[in-house]
Amino acid sequence: MEANYAVYCNRQQRALAGLSMGGGQSLNIGLSHIDTFAFIGGFSSAPNTNEVGGLSSLKLVPEVKAARKDLKVLWVSCGSKDWLFNVSQRIHSCLKANQVPHVWHVDGNAHDDTEWANNLYLFSQHIFK
Repeated sequence: MEANYAVYCNRQQRALAGLSMGGGQSLNIGLSHIDTFAFIGGFSSAPNTNEVGGLSSLKLVPEVKAARKDLKVLWVSCGSKDWLFNVSQRIHSCLKANQVPHVWHVDGNAHDDTEWANNLYLFSQHIFK
């Protein structure tokens, strides 16, 4: 990105977000690299999400103290009709148990573009202040 685009290079202005498999990867990568990202979003995250997804035993939040202190926004969302809702619930429960501040957004949508567009819009309101 930095080689081709004019981007900020500091963590205070970096975000990572994704949906479904990308949501799981965004949480995995972002929460393992809090020194790089201040904003992290997982929308309808899939079973590839560390620790809680069922496919990996890696910690969801390797550095809990850093997550508590350094993240500006950690966004976890899923529609209540989504077949992956249980994964997002486990993510929320893990973050809550570790006292990691986060937004837990649930609406009535499914695993669909309405869910993702709405949450991308809401998440981006925090990034572009």
